[in-house]
Amino acid sequence: MTAVRSRTPRSHSHPTTRTAPPQQHLPKMSTLPVLPKKPLPPGRPREWYEAHNRRLKAMRIAIALLDTGVHTAAQARNRTIRTTAHRIGVHPPSLTTCRLVRSLLP
Repeated sequence: MTAVRSRTPRSHSHPTTRTAPPQQHLPKMSTLPVLPKKPLPPGRPREWYEAHNRRLKAMRIAIALLDTGVHTAAQARNRTIRTTAHRIGVHPPSLTTCRLVRSLLP
């Protein structure tokens, strides 16, 4: 026959207890279905491809910002935009891309 041990509650104010540093509360990102990628049209100038990819990146970041509660362009500072880009796995945006993200927000 095995004895059942009773657990005594431990005090959180114990001097050897370590507490983790406070972490910033980050809302959950929405999980949307990923659409299949299509090949880009051939024969366009290089500037067109750069602008196209910049717009796609800005849209991804703008959507992530809206999901996290940033609803106006005034709330979207460069640091906020770059932090959000890092969280969603996008390379750090340039100043031009940051301006484009703000232009997409209401």
